[in-house]
This record gives sequence, C-alpha cells and structure tokens, in this order.
Amino acid sequence: MPQTTKTRRVTAADIARSLGISRATVGFVLNDTPGQTISPATRTRVLDEAARLGYRPHIAARALASGRTRIVMLVLPDWPLDFNLRRNIEEASLALDEAGYALITYTPHPTGRARPLWETLQADVVMAMTTWAPGQVESLRAAGVTRIFPDPEAPPAAEWHEEGPVLQVQHLVDLGHRSIAFAGSADPRIADLVTMRRALANSAAGDLGLDQLPTADLDLTDASAGAAIADWRAAGVTGIVAYNDDVAAALTGAALRLGLTVPGDLSIIGHDDTPLASTFEPRLTTIRVDTVGLGRFFAELALSSVEDRPEPTAGPELRVALIERTSTAPIG
Repeated sequence: MPQTTKTRRVTAADIARSLGISRATVGFVLNDTPGQTISPATRTRVLDEAARLGYRPHIAARALASGRTRIVMLVLPDWPLDFNLRRNIEEASLALDEAGYALITYTPHPTGRARPLWETLQADVVMAMTTWAPGQVESLRAAGVTRIFPDPEAPPAAEWHEEGPVLQVQHLVDLGHRSIAFAGSADPRIADLVTMRRALANSAAGDLGLDQLPTADLDLTDASAGAAIADWRAAGVTGIVAYNDDVAAALTGAALRLGLTVPGDLSIIGHDDTPLASTFEPRLTTIRVDTVGLGRFFAELALSSVEDRPEPTAGPELRVALIERTSTAPIG
C-alpha cells in the first residue's frame, strides 16, 4: 500500500549541525543581522550549505520575529477590471516587489458572503482605492489590522477631480462644436464614476457658455449606441464626449453602420488611451492617463504607511493629456 512521505522542513539548526558551527552564527547569516563580525568565508559557507540542503525561511516565524509579513493588501472596488485598473495594479505590484513586498488584491462583493480576506491573511497594511464602505473599518480593526489607508481617523483629504472630461469638452469646443453630448456606461458597478465624469463635463460646458449636455448611458451594444446617436443627431449634436474608449468605439461603430462619417458628420472623443484607441479605425482621439505613474504612486503610499516615512507628494502622475487622432475634426 503506498505511503505518504512527509518531508521535514530544513532548519537553521540542520545547517549548523552540517557545518559544525553554532546555530547563532547560522541565524545571523540567514537573517542578515547587522552588527555581526562574521567572515565572508563563513557567510559563503552558510549560504552555500543552505542552498544545498534546500533551506527555505519559515515565513510565519520570520513575520512573528520582525512584526512584518511584507504583504500589502489592496481592497478593490467592485469595478470591471479594465485596462487602466489592470495597469495601475500591475505597476503597483512591480514597485512593491522591488521594495521586497508582495501585493495581494481583494474585491468584496455586494453579496458579502465570503469571509473578508483581512481576517485570514495578515498584511502589513490594508489599503483601499476608494473610501471605505460602511462596516469595513470596524471589521479591519476587529481582525487586528493596525495600518489602514486611507486613515479613517485622518481629516478628509482635499477632493481631487479628474481633468479628463474638461479636456474632452474643451477639445471639441476648440474645433468649433457647440452642440455636444455626453455618453456614459450603463454598467451599474461604475455608476459613481460615470456620474462624476458627466458632472465635470457639464461643468466645463457651462464654463464655456454651453447648455447642459444631453446624456445617455450605453450598454455597449449596437442598438444602444445607435439609438443614442439617432436621438442626438436629430437634436443637432455634432460632437460626443465618451466616458471611456470602449464607449467611444461602440459609438463610432454604430455611427458608421448608420451611414455617418466619423469625424465628418460626428466627432467622438474617448478617455483612457487604451490599446483599442490606437488600433480602432478611425483611431480615437482620447485622454491619456499615466497608469504607470499612478501605480507607482500608490505603491509609495503603501510603503510610507508600512515603513513610517512621509507620504509621497502627488506629481505629474495625476495629470492627464489630450491625445489627438482621427475621430475628431473641426466642424464642417
């Protein structure tokens, strides 16, 4: 009958016994303890023997001794994992890895049936990309989490508004468009984001002397986009500000299938500068967001919390830029 073999973990004591040196010396080398006078030759012998025996550090014991797990938990909102969000997470993960930390993401869902991950995984800091949902801070504290970002006890940070919708409206107005519509997404998970960008676009329109923008939220089907375009064209709309590049692409495709030309009959501008924007035809004018810079900025926020250093100062990574391509043109 086959038997299951359980291999015992190689310990520092095993290495010390194999080399005939003290356990303390081996521990100093493996933990890279500062202030020790261990010769380079002994250090090399310990590391070589550890590799030969297959030594792996005991993560739980090391965390208990140091008070750190070197894990950063990022609590994500229940948003679709689009291009920009993926790039933010990837870059934050890379930056944290360079500093010796692992990034773990967790998305609580509205059903709330799963046990919160912070109750089972001990992280050095638990961060959120948005404000904490009701009950989350209490749950974090009950689980023993001491580093929480954003700090629920700190005064509210100054509200930061996206510049993208402002640049979108300004670009169309600069091209001579005075009848402009706003196209959002009907995805309920990002309703707050759509509302924010719509409000900013309307505010920009008001500052430029335009009326409130006619709006519609699309479900990214040809029927939804086509119906919105038909209504707007009947109202004399010549330019459309889209919530993101996916919405802009859906509108462009629907317009072409309706026999319209883009940008001849209708100028359309997207947001996010995803790969789709530069490969779609006509190529989409859009707003570029520094996803790499934002990811690294978020990693620096995590490290400042874990290592008790000053928070980073927001810089160019929070700025956006207009990328002008062929889906917009001066009004004919």
